[in-house]
Amino acid sequence: MLTLPDGIVYDASGLVPVVAQDFASGDVLMVAYANREALARTAETGHAHFWSRSRGALWKKGETSGSVLRVREVRADCDKDTVLMVVDPAGPACHTGERTCFGEATVTGAGVLEELRRVIASRARERPAGSYTTKLLDEGPDRVLKKIGEEATEVVLAAKGESDERLAEEAADLVFHLLVALETRGVAASRVLDVLKRRRSGP
Repeated sequence: MLTLPDGIVYDASGLVPVVAQDFASGDVLMVAYANREALARTAETGHAHFWSRSRGALWKKGETSGSVLRVREVRADCDKDTVLMVVDPAGPACHTGERTCFGEATVTGAGVLEELRRVIASRARERPAGSYTTKLLDEGPDRVLKKIGEEATEVVLAAKGESDERLAEEAADLVFHLLVALETRGVAASRVLDVLKRRRSGP
């Protein structure tokens, strides 16, 4: 069962705004409202529940579409009058079918890596002709592993004596091939983030 923050401040209607944030990318997916019952149901089930102001009813996100939000953590801001849900989305968060209610143009920072991961997963499923990722996957896992070795060497060489721009480029190549390797094994990139988070919070 999830732990809810203490002392959440609800407005005169008994509601508090909730921001849903993608754990893997850091992107803001949507904003909704919750009352005490919605937050209690979220804590009990691990899936985001909200209060619909238009319908005057409790609703589970993705109950009909299947695009549920699996909640990892619930936090409150410094004033306790806004709630953050850190989530793993099972599909588009927006009713329009978009991944976020704010559009892909807002994707920045770590979200770029998650967007790249989604593209790699799409290439693995659809295998479009002319795609470098498709060619890499078709050549088998050993080819991907060989490329990781090559790109790691390039990163070392760039770090030792080449320009900052060259180092950034080689690091980007390495990260890309690492994401392809994770995809070939079916290992979610979010598992890597989980490991890093545990290590950061460890002794």
